Formats: sequence, structure tokens, C-alpha cells
Amino acid sequence: MPELSPRRRMPVLAICCMSLLIVSLDNTVLNVALPSMQQDLHASTSGLQWTIDAYTLVLASLLMLAGSTADRIGRKRVFMAGLVVFTVGSVLCSLAPNLEALVAFRMVQAVGGSMLNPVAMSIITNTFTEPRERARAIGVWGAVVGISMAAGPLVGGLLVDSVGWRSIFWVNLPVGLAALLLTLRFVPESRAPRARRPDPVGQILVIALFGSLTYAIIEAPSTPFASIAPPAAVALGALLGLLAYEPRRKEPLIDLRFFRSAPFSGATVIAISAFAALGGFLFLSTLYLQNVRGLTALEAGLWMLPMAVPTFLCAPLSGRLVGSRGPRLPLLIAGTAMTTSGVLFAAFEAETSNVTLFAGYVLFGIGFGFVNAPITDTAVSGMPRAQAGVAAAVASTSRQLGQTLGVAVVGAVLASGVGASSYHEVFVSAARPGWWILAVCGFAVLALGAVTNGRWARGTAERAAHRLESAQVRDVVVTADR
Repeated sequence: MPELSPRRRMPVLAICCMSLLIVSLDNTVLNVALPSMQQDLHASTSGLQWTIDAYTLVLASLLMLAGSTADRIGRKRVFMAGLVVFTVGSVLCSLAPNLEALVAFRMVQAVGGSMLNPVAMSIITNTFTEPRERARAIGVWGAVVGISMAAGPLVGGLLVDSVGWRSIFWVNLPVGLAALLLTLRFVPESRAPRARRPDPVGQILVIALFGSLTYAIIEAPSTPFASIAPPAAVALGALLGLLAYEPRRKEPLIDLRFFRSAPFSGATVIAISAFAALGGFLFLSTLYLQNVRGLTALEAGLWMLPMAVPTFLCAPLSGRLVGSRGPRLPLLIAGTAMTTSGVLFAAFEAETSNVTLFAGYVLFGIGFGFVNAPITDTAVSGMPRAQAGVAAAVASTSRQLGQTLGVAVVGAVLASGVGASSYHEVFVSAARPGWWILAVCGFAVLALGAVTNGRWARGTAERAAHRLESAQVRDVVVTADR
């Protein structure tokens, strides 16, 4: 990728942030619209879970493929294709005649989304090469998530109340088209010096693992064990297959050598934990505010601001802390705040008082605002630049997998607790196990942030990067000899 002047770098960062905005905004807007969609499409709790998880599941399954493909055939080309598919998928979602069609069109959206975030992060990594500059750019990138959280509930609530839930997908059209035209004008084409070959067997195993695991979790409360056992067995078999098959490949879809780096492994688990907490938090909050408190979509969106605003404010601060002091401090702040928020809801029924509800939302927003930048920076900083797309895709996959599992697990727990009763009667008690799960996720962020960012952990990262670079050199030499 050619070296860009500071003036050219800023438009590139802005374009990449636009892609993140529409992908992130889509999730936050959709959460506010869930009760309206439930009524209009006659959806059950599991049906609502699928409108979210069909999207995040496809993203999680295809992100690594998109990252390696972009490294191979061109990041700009794949990025533009993703913008087109995502925009078309948004139009189809707005026209969905029933729940099944909406779920299918959300999957089309996700195919496009899978080509955006990891590729955009790879573009940023190769544009901002100086570590502190890159950390600040990633901080701006993380702030966009905060913007989507702040704007999503308000925009979604306003659209749902005034036009209807279908209009939430229209927001993506002008942003997607503008990003497409600007990409064509400002973003230079780039490729990895030597990208990996496709790994169709690994890709199929990943899809089988994520899909069957999510299905088993979501459908467990309403399906006999005999029907859940086969997909659970498929998930286990796919996991064992990945562990056995991928190390034998010269260029695997998932390079397990990445996980010899303690910071990278820690960032992966932290991403899963943090985004599982986010997915469960938004799912529980939206249903409580509208189905239990009886608020309109716009009023529920306003109540989400105490979480969204701290996320927006803390994300760039986290990026600066990562650049100046490393990822450990932001992760400790994030884990402490998220754990405290989960305990406040689980042990003290924070929903039942406006003061504690506000405090719980603020704490979660602070925690989530601090967690994003250190995840991304840790994932890509210790890896060779030639594999930045793959490393960024693993981090993005962890985020989407976490959100998928958060909605699936917390939704299944809630559905089991509610049973045949109404939300209004039993929601607080039925949601308590879900809030404890979110508290555990927060504690995982805290513990792993402390353990995987010390001197020992940095040593493992250096050794892992050295092995990866040595292996790449050997592969290049062997290829040249042939």
C-alpha cells in the first residue's frame, strides 16, 4: 500500500468509520425495534433472537474468509463489494413480508458486513503504521461504536414511532452509497505481499460450529433434548475437526499459532466476553423498557442514552491510553465497570428504580467504551503486517461470536424463566440469571486484562510473531526454489 500523506489518511479513516457506523448502527437500531417487530410479525422470543443472531452468526462465520480474501485480491475491491451487498441487503430487509424472510435478508446483509469491518481495520492498520498514531486512529474507530449506540436508539425510536420498524433499514442507504463513492475516490488499492490460500474445509467447519451451536442454545428452551442433541453433536464434531485439521494445513483459515501469543489469546476471549455482555445487555434492556415499563420506542431510546453517551466519550480516551500506557489499564477499567453493572442488576434489581437503572446503564457504557480499543490494538499490533487482515478478522469474529452467544444464551435463559407467563409479571426474576451471566463476562474482561498484558505475556507475543515471520520467510524461499 503506498504511503499516504496526513491529509490523505484522514479521509481514509473517515470512510472506514462510515462502514463501521452502518454495521454498528444496524444492530442498535434493530434492538429498539424488536417489540414492534414482535407484534407486527407475531414473533416469539426465539424469533427475536434469530433476527439478531442470523446477522451476527453469518458475520462471525465469514469475517476470517473476508479478511484473507481482501489480503489476497485487494482490500479496496472487497470493501466496495461489501458496501454494495450490505446496502442491497438493507433494502431487502425493509421489504420483508414475514419473519422468515427478514431473517434470510439479514443474512444477506451480514454477507456484505463481513467484507467491511475486518477489511476496514486492515486498511487502517496499513495506513497508520506508527504505533501511537495507529492507537489513536483505532480510538476514533472505537468512538464510532459509541456514536452508533448514542444515535441508534434515538434514530431507531423516532423512526419506529413515526414511520414503522421497516424504516430503520433505510438509514443504511445514503451512508452506504456515500461510502462507496468516497472509497472509489480516496482509498488506494492494497494487498498483502503474500496472502493465504482459500481453506474451504476450514470455512465449512467454522460455519457448522457457529451455526449448530447457536441453534442448540436458542432453541433449547422450547425444544426436546432429543432434537437439540444432533446440532450440539455437530458443533462438538466441528470444533474437534478444526483442532485436528487446521494445524496440518500450510495456510489455514484459522492459524492456531496466533494463539501462542497470550495478549492475542486474551484479546480474543475478552472480545467474546465483552460483546456477549453487550448483546445480552441490549436484548434485556429493550424488552424490559418497552414490554415491562410500557415505554414507546423513542422513550426507550432516550433511556439508553446513559449507556451510549459514556461509550462515545470513553472510546477515544481508551485509544489515547492504549497509545501512551498500553492496553492493561483500559481493560481493568472496563472489566471493573461492566462487572459492577451486572452485579447491580443481578443482586439489587436495578431495573426497579430509576436511580439504580441509570447508574447501571452508565457503568456499562463506561466499561464498554474502554474495552474496544485495547482489543483491536492487541490483536493486530503483535502480528506481522502482511497478515493484518487475518488478525483483524479474528478479533472481529470474536466480537460477533460473542454478541451471537450473548443474545442466544441470555435470551434462552429469559425464555426459560418467563415460560407461559407474561413479561410484565415475571421479567425481573426471569432476567436475574442473565444479569449474573453478564457480570461473569465483565469479570472475565477484568481478570484476563490483568493476566495477559504483563511482561510474561509480552514475551509470548514476541516469540509468536517471530515464529510467524520465520515461517513466512521459509514459505517464500520454498516457493522461490520451485
